[in-house]
Amino acid sequence: MTTTADGLAEIKALAGRDLGHSSWLEITQDRVNTFADATGDHQWIHTDPGRAAEGPFGGTIAHGYLTLSLLIPLFNELLDIRGVRMSINYGLDKVRFPSPVKVGGKIRLAGRVAEVEDVSGDGVQMHLDFTVEIDGSPKPACVARAIYRHYA
Repeated sequence: MTTTADGLAEIKALAGRDLGHSSWLEITQDRVNTFADATGDHQWIHTDPGRAAEGPFGGTIAHGYLTLSLLIPLFNELLDIRGVRMSINYGLDKVRFPSPVKVGGKIRLAGRVAEVEDVSGDGVQMHLDFTVEIDGSPKPACVARAIYRHYA
């Protein structure tokens, strides 16, 4: 279920709140190949199913940065910000990729608003703790803290 915050006061009230989980998203070879084309990263563990089958993961895996980029659509399922004139992605803190995502695997995002603080220019800065979970795996694919700024 998507949480909605309308305006800076409601965004501030989210501090400490668990946003729940997104839906599951299957990672397909087509998505991995498209990402490889976009970034120029055609390493065989991502794009060569035959060779990767004999490799350390038993098949192709998603790029770590592909997994990271999927925070955007998955996060949109968790939080809808309204009543602000502008929102920006301010950056990331401490990104880790504890476990690879095998092609054919499913991921989802768990999110929590760690803190919200005022910033100059009539805005707030949100620190969000994200965990990209892998269906059936005890270890996450990605753990990161994202920072967003919203301005009234």
